Amino acid sequence: MTVLVITGTSTDVGKTVVTAALAAAARAEGRSVAVCKPAQTGVAPGEPGDLAEIERLSGVGRTLELARYPEPLAPDTAARRCGEPLLTLEETVAAVQSLGDADLTLVEGAGGVLVRIGDFTVLDIARALDAPVLVVTAAGLGTLNHTELTTRMLATAGVACAGLVIGSWPREPDLAAECNRVDLPRLTGVELVGAIPAGAGRWDRARFAEAAPGWFRPGPVAKVAANRPSDQAI
Repeated sequence: MTVLVITGTSTDVGKTVVTAALAAAARAEGRSVAVCKPAQTGVAPGEPGDLAEIERLSGVGRTLELARYPEPLAPDTAARRCGEPLLTLEETVAAVQSLGDADLTLVEGAGGVLVRIGDFTVLDIARALDAPVLVVTAAGLGTLNHTELTTRMLATAGVACAGLVIGSWPREPDLAAECNRVDLPRLTGVELVGAIPAGAGRWDRARFAEAAPGWFRPGPVAKVAANRPSDQAI
């Protein structure tokens, strides 16, 4: 089983669109893909959440959501406020493993790497699954600090970082964004493996799926595989 965990340096940096792009790129290479979103917040029962958006953009048909809470808060806080039981690491790991017959299983976290999903964090999921983590980051001011904090936390925990992806690359990048594109790998020691064009999440499936493989360098499947701590390949 090959698992890739997707986290962000904060909320609203583009994790869902990056997850969809990775799924679309892997599918373009003939891989079967499954996507797990352990906890969805800020969405009412019956409303489309992040997995629906991933399905719409990438065409992936196998998805799994374990818990949903209506308030747009950290999952553990949202669960407590609505009286729902917290997810456990054990049930979450078992759920991801249940998707193991797919060539690639993507796990999209909530917020950053230390956000509590239940009684555990995204970092705990990656460690329990021995899975690398792809870090989605912003293009503009503040991203250097946030990204270095995230990658240092992964390194301290002994979790492999599969690379950095800029979740929304502006059509007309300013000086800070242009400098950050150079400085992010220089300061973190982690390669920048992709950048998603701003607004791509509003595209239709055909356009998105056709373009997605070109947003990653030298290609998401090969790059993530090269960064794995084992000799498994995506």
